[in-house]
Amino acid sequence: MIDDASVLIEGPWTHRFVGANGSRFHVVEAGTGPLVLFLHGFPEFWWAWHQILPQIADAGYRAVAMDLRGYGASDKPPRGYDGYTLAADVAGLIRALGERSAVVVGAGAGGMIGWTTAAFHPQMVSRLIVMGAAHPLRLRTALISDPRGQIAATTHTLKYQLPRYEHTLARDNGAEVGNMLRRWGGREWVNSPGFADYEAKCREAITIPQAAFCAMEGYRWAFRSVLRLHGYRFVKLMQRPLITPTLQMHGTQDMAILPRTAQGSSRYVRSSYEWLPLVGVGHFPHQEAPSLVTSEILRWVK
Repeated sequence: MIDDASVLIEGPWTHRFVGANGSRFHVVEAGTGPLVLFLHGFPEFWWAWHQILPQIADAGYRAVAMDLRGYGASDKPPRGYDGYTLAADVAGLIRALGERSAVVVGAGAGGMIGWTTAAFHPQMVSRLIVMGAAHPLRLRTALISDPRGQIAATTHTLKYQLPRYEHTLARDNGAEVGNMLRRWGGREWVNSPGFADYEAKCREAITIPQAAFCAMEGYRWAFRSVLRLHGYRFVKLMQRPLITPTLQMHGTQDMAILPRTAQGSSRYVRSSYEWLPLVGVGHFPHQEAPSLVTSEILRWVK
């Protein structure tokens, strides 16, 4: 049976378990210096950053990749997958690592959490870098105004609202995860020699007990909250313009979050902001163009 130990992959880094915001998080750390915290997306885990982590560390930074709540070797509580708690997880982890602030780098769902953390805890995020992720309110707007585009691209998330759909996600050794990676990734990466190994690791990680259920819960909260008071409060809080310098990278072939959806996020940033399209790249820039992403991260943090 697959368990948490399957994600404790050895390399030029250290595995640690850190308590923050009432839960225990698995983090992977390399280097010393100012903190750069990496947040993976769905359906990934900390391994999403394995090519970039050592390079950021070698450049003179403390590079830390975490398994988000419910993923990998982090705790998998039955609750806490709302935007408030996920942002508090990141802020709490920065404090638990002994830092006052961090550069936050997020991809996909991790990018959405990055947007939220910068909005709710601006003093904790010195700079924000997101890829494959629209600002949460921009995504909501696109789901209403672009039915043939963004709604069509996200119809898969409607299935996540079905009770026990997590069993479908983990079935056949996580075969559906492989389908998602192929559907959302750029063609060049999906057809590359390294894709099969990455797919195998992500499929294995989603079959860790409770991981699939926890992954679904974040999407379920996003839909349920629309009709609830705490969802209304979330929107009001997210309407405050970000004071964090923000770099937004986005693949021109992203079929999960359409480029035209993501590009409208600039209206929510009051500080310096840069939009960087990545030609020929899909939803996973950190896998598809790791050298380019690394150089842009270093440029932005400096």
